[in-house]
Amino acid sequence: MAKLERERKTIAAMIRIFCNDHHGTAGHRFCPECSNLLDYAEDRLEKCPFGEKKGACSKCRIHCYKGDMRKQVTEVMRYSGPRMLRKHPLLAIDHLLKTKGLR
Repeated sequence: MAKLERERKTIAAMIRIFCNDHHGTAGHRFCPECSNLLDYAEDRLEKCPFGEKKGACSKCRIHCYKGDMRKQVTEVMRYSGPRMLRKHPLLAIDHLLKTKGLR
């Protein structure tokens, strides 16, 4: 699987966990706010100047996210990160390795 595709799957899974637990959505559905956040995150991934060579966004010297969206993504990741190991272990491990600069 291509790196950017894995990034898309990871952010979608994290937003889904957050949305399901905080906004009462079920399964693969998103509330309008989380759907908007996912669309924004996917747009940022599509426009990333590093493309397939990108590292973890948190370690990037270029911050593509606007302040308010960055806050939302940070909140989602802080909540969903620990829960990813149980629900999506391979995506979680890959994301952790990338964040630590090991991948």
